Amino acid sequence: MDILYPTAIAADMVVVIPCYNEPELTETLDSLLACDRPNAKVLVAVVCNAGENAAEGGILQNRITYRQTLQRARSLTDPGGITLFPLLFEELPRKHAGVGLARKIGMDLAVHHFLHHEKKHGVIISLDADCTVSSNFLTAIWDAFSANGKLNATLHAFEHRVKGDDSRLEKAVRQYESYLRYVSKMLQQIGFPFYWHTIGSAFAVSADGYVKTGGMGRQQGGEDFYFLQKIFVRGNIMELPDVVVYPLARFSDRVPFGTGPALQKILEEPDGVLKVYSRRSFRELSLLFARIDQFFHLDEGRGAAIMDALHPSLVAYLQENDFWGMIADCKQNSATVHAFRKRFFHHFNAFRIIRYLNRVHPNPYPFETIHEVMA
Repeated sequence: MDILYPTAIAADMVVVIPCYNEPELTETLDSLLACDRPNAKVLVAVVCNAGENAAEGGILQNRITYRQTLQRARSLTDPGGITLFPLLFEELPRKHAGVGLARKIGMDLAVHHFLHHEKKHGVIISLDADCTVSSNFLTAIWDAFSANGKLNATLHAFEHRVKGDDSRLEKAVRQYESYLRYVSKMLQQIGFPFYWHTIGSAFAVSADGYVKTGGMGRQQGGEDFYFLQKIFVRGNIMELPDVVVYPLARFSDRVPFGTGPALQKILEEPDGVLKVYSRRSFRELSLLFARIDQFFHLDEGRGAAIMDALHPSLVAYLQENDFWGMIADCKQNSATVHAFRKRFFHHFNAFRIIRYLNRVHPNPYPFETIHEVMA
């Protein structure tokens, strides 16, 4: 891509904000400009984007947002090391247009910017156009990457904002947040090494880690999940619980899954209570994960005894997914138990776990309510 971020500054951090039909972007920019200032130059890139089939209203709003942001960027007389830089992309290919492509455009350009200015330790922050942030947002992220040159990514806390007096939306979004934390907690408890949450507005990545991971995908939804699963494998991940992102809770049909569709699904429940994967379904996986090292020393025949101890539904899922072929590959490419285990979880990753959970619900495991699992 030939576009470069402004060359007059040499940014150390680039905040990438995909933006489509967001009339209230100013709240996000206000929040960033009010942050404590790090010992680094920060560039905030607003990627206004629209696909070939975008609605006229969305396209017009993008143009308004672009002009307003450009005007605001020019009016900053004392940015304190923060530069605003809007970009406008229209008629993006229908096949790929969406938040994933917009995030990728911004992040790829950030890498080009760092290369142009020979910034070997550039940091890319992922945010969304409906977020406000804690005052330490920029300083804490910069300090974390500055203190650890091997750090690949930081993950940030989240708490959705609810505008107005909408008790139904408030109830729904708190359930959804509980669900995200529940899944992360269960994955950690059962021994899955990549248990962290995957929220597009709540992570930062080193430019080096971004490139070595292959960059952001162009998915029209879930691009954060797919990308972060790849970066998790590289290790050196740090949670920053005091860095908080406050996305706006709202209904949305722009993507097939995520916060918007989840909120709609909750409200469609007769009792308004979110149904989630059962605790037992996770715990059955822990019986497998606790025995993984043993498979390094066992052939299929001797490993059958371990399989006999697993629930039949899990065994059936493993057989359907060529479990023994997976084990054979891990053994052939691993000289140690540690390497074997690491390779196993490259195979049995979050995608496979989700497929397993979907396969075993509601039979043999009934869904539980979010209140039951969080009690």
